[in-house]
Parts: sequence; C-alpha cells; structure tokens
Amino acid sequence: MTEELFRADAYLTTCQAKVIALVDNGIQLDRTIFYPTGGGQPGDTGSLTTADGRVISIVDTQKRETGIVHIPAEGSPSLNIGDEVTARIDWERRYRHMRMHTALHLLCAVVKGGVTGGQVGESKSRLDFDIPGEKPDKETLTARLNELVQGNHAVQPRWVSDEELEANPSLVRTMSVKPPTGQGQVRLLEIECVDLQPCGGTHVRATGEIGQLLVSKIESKGKQNRRIVVSLVDP
Repeated sequence: MTEELFRADAYLTTCQAKVIALVDNGIQLDRTIFYPTGGGQPGDTGSLTTADGRVISIVDTQKRETGIVHIPAEGSPSLNIGDEVTARIDWERRYRHMRMHTALHLLCAVVKGGVTGGQVGESKSRLDFDIPGEKPDKETLTARLNELVQGNHAVQPRWVSDEELEANPSLVRTMSVKPPTGQGQVRLLEIECVDLQPCGGTHVRATGEIGQLLVSKIESKGKQNRRIVVSLVDP
C-alpha cells in the first residue's frame, strides 16, 4: 500500500519515494504527495525524477483497486520496480484546487440543501443543491462567502468513528455519494465555527488563504436542482 502523505500535510510539494509496481500504464510508489482524483477534486500532476536524471512527467493521478497510480505522459522514460525517485507536484495547480475545495465547503455552510453533485476546478468550481423554491441570490451569497473568507477561520481535519458518523447523519451533505466507511474511522473537515462534514480532499489551513470569491452563476438544473458556480477573483 502507498503511504498517503497528502492526508497528513497538504502543503508538501516534494518527497522521496520508491517504485513498488508498474500497472496499467501507471506507476505506484511506496509513498506519495500526489492526490488522486476523487470527491470532485482532480488528480495532481507533476513529475518523478530519478537519481540519474530521468524525468517522468505525471499527467494525472488516480485511485484504483491496486492503490494510487501515477499516470506518465506518453513517451516518458521508463522506470523499474525499486527505482528511487523524487516526486514533485505542480504546486500552483494543487494550491488553487485547495483554495477552491475549501471555498465549496463555505458554500455548503451558507446554502441550506442537500448536495447532488460538484466539481473542483482551478479558477471556478460548482456545487449542485437540492433547493425548492426560488434560486438563491448571487450578490447575497457572494457577500456571505467573502465574509467567511475574511474571518480567517481555521481549517483542519478531524476523525470520527463509523458509529459516530452513523449517529450524526446530518454531517453528510451529499445526497448521492456517501463517505467511505468500514475502516473504523471517517475523515471530516472542520472549518472552525462554520462547517463540519466528511471530506478526503486537500484544503488550505485557514479561510483567509482562499482569497476573494464571486458567485458567478446560478442555474436551474431541474425542478429543485440549483447549480451554483463560484470563481476565484485573483489580483
């Protein structure tokens, strides 16, 4: 199994690792900082560099039955099991995903309704909510989100037992996807005084890191389904 270093510290940008398997045009390492696609967040990109200078460009990271698989760009140098590599993520891209993913948790906190879908992007992201009645107001949501950003609330993971999660079903906001259980513990993300729900993604340490936000679009995607798009407003 691969040690998932990004779970403990999302700010790691490099690590030393060893190739433990080569499967399905992918590379498995004994440890990694690469986040695999999941929870609406794209998999990391970056590179693996060997001691003799070979550089393997990683264009995607996926979670498969065999574990986390790093997908090399076509034509990349080959690796062998046992090779030692320096793993390096595209930090700018990852950090934007961290900011956006945390922003979606703020959106969950200000919109009352079950989440029916979502997607994290580098500059804009979306959540779909089951909301009866009129669409929410873009300006009102934008103002509330930026108030929470400016509050610089602490963001940190917490763990609860499967039994604790089952006893508190209101923690789960997603309607179609349930958090994985059966391992004894479930990872939650806590935004202090704002939000608490299961999540395995990567996030910033405080909401102030997100930067200014804009609710750029609210669409009706069915009788009660409302798609809310949030964008980063970068200087």
